[in-house]
Amino acid sequence: MFFNFNEDQPKDVRETLLTVYQALEEKGYNPYNQIVGYLISGDPAYIPRNLDARNLIRRHERDEIIEELVRFYLDNHPTDTKKGEK
Repeated sequence: MFFNFNEDQPKDVRETLLTVYQALEEKGYNPYNQIVGYLISGDPAYIPRNLDARNLIRRHERDEIIEELVRFYLDNHPTDTKKGEK
């Protein structure tokens, strides 16, 4: 028998980050500073328990989160490869 107690919780990195951001804002923290602190140190104390944010973010490896952030940034800021060419 298989039990999935958290099937209604966000599972992908993007949804998790949005939930964590909301939890940090609700607590009055600077979401950017707190998320960066967590990603650099791995210390879950940077993320509040509010909205189950701490448990959600710990489901993802930090490198997985960073990879998603870089992918999102680069996908939304395309580079012009011919920029320096004449």
